[in-house]
Amino acid sequence: MSETGVGLSDLPDGWVWTTLERISEIILGQSPPSSTYNTDRKGLPFYQGKLEFGKTYPTPRKWCAAPKKIAEKGDVFISVRAPVGPTNLCPEKSCVGRGLAAIRGLNGIEPFFLLYLMRTYEDVLAGRGVGTTFNAITGNQLRTFEIPLPPLLEQHRIVSKIEELFTKLDAGINELHKAQSQLKRYRQSVLKAAFEGKLTEAWRAEQPSEVNRTTSIENDLPDGWVWAKLEETSEIILGQSPPSSTYNTDRKGLPFYQGKLEFGETYPTPRKWCAAPKKIAEKGDVLISVRAPVGPTNLCPEKSCIGRGLAAIRGLNGIEPFFLLYLMRAYEDVLAGRGVGTTFNAITGNQLKTFEIPLPPLPEQQAIVSEVESRISVVDEVEKTIMVELRRAEQLRQSILKKAFSGRLVPQDPNDEPASALLERIKAQKEIVF
Repeated sequence: MSETGVGLSDLPDGWVWTTLERISEIILGQSPPSSTYNTDRKGLPFYQGKLEFGKTYPTPRKWCAAPKKIAEKGDVFISVRAPVGPTNLCPEKSCVGRGLAAIRGLNGIEPFFLLYLMRTYEDVLAGRGVGTTFNAITGNQLRTFEIPLPPLLEQHRIVSKIEELFTKLDAGINELHKAQSQLKRYRQSVLKAAFEGKLTEAWRAEQPSEVNRTTSIENDLPDGWVWAKLEETSEIILGQSPPSSTYNTDRKGLPFYQGKLEFGETYPTPRKWCAAPKKIAEKGDVLISVRAPVGPTNLCPEKSCIGRGLAAIRGLNGIEPFFLLYLMRAYEDVLAGRGVGTTFNAITGNQLKTFEIPLPPLPEQQAIVSEVESRISVVDEVEKTIMVELRRAEQLRQSILKKAFSGRLVPQDPNDEPASALLERIKAQKEIVF
């Protein structure tokens, strides 16, 4: 068995197992002095790690006037420090920091062949990372990494077939993403209609005549509705972060929520707990993010500690949690647009308290929740189906790559020069150069 997990006998005739250093030049990144970095586009684009990566090519955030290590156009960038394994293609001559290495194919081995090859074994490489501070692989691990090498002409056929299949796959994925965007717009349109009174028009018409409502031209709300400040309908608890010494991951104390990062679709998931909370939210309170990003909401699942990135909204006099949740989601973009701040976007407690909302009578609030949930439940099911299909698409992508590099994606041609001959030429080329 090869170290990559594929049996030697599994390779087709003409293929060989070899190491990465035998088919390429490997340039380990080295970060230059920080005094040579700039954002004025002076010098070479400077890439440091995965954060700059795109789908195929990275986007520079900094430039460097005195690079230590240089990658050329077409080199394969690979992240060698947490996370280990992700790859991109170098779009132009660039400076390479120590979070990356550049792999340059020799003697006709094309960039996209190397890119797809390394993506096939991304998880294997990631599994070999070690380190106490962060996961990383060494230059020697990269150089000695075993790979299957097909004949050069078959390499070209493999790349061509992968790109043909990926083009079709990407088209399908794009359609799924478009559907996701349409569902998001539909979700917002449902919430907008709900709090304009449109979803419950039929409900109001079915009520006894003495409580039947019609739309009021004066305030653009159905009769019986009013505009109210949020503080008039709710108790608002502004979060306050307790001392960091009281945080823990041992589930001691109350769940501690700090911001949007802990939010789920409806309920947050705690990452920390707090034994000495400063501010407390109760089960059913609407948690709203008041610091970048402003506006996202979740429901508090149990008594919890809340930090300063959140506020808790507690409905009064029978106002239900889900009514408040859907109401605040309907106005999420409006609230976000009111955020201010030089360091990060945020809204103040006073802005939240004085925020005006449309308030229907309690019976209609319940009807609104019912109408919203009947529509949103359908959206949720469709979104789940889309997520399943997106996962299948990524599994298919990996399946295509695995087939490609086990010799099962394109037919072999017995007239192809074997990979062993290619290795001999690369060896001779290296001996001449070095």
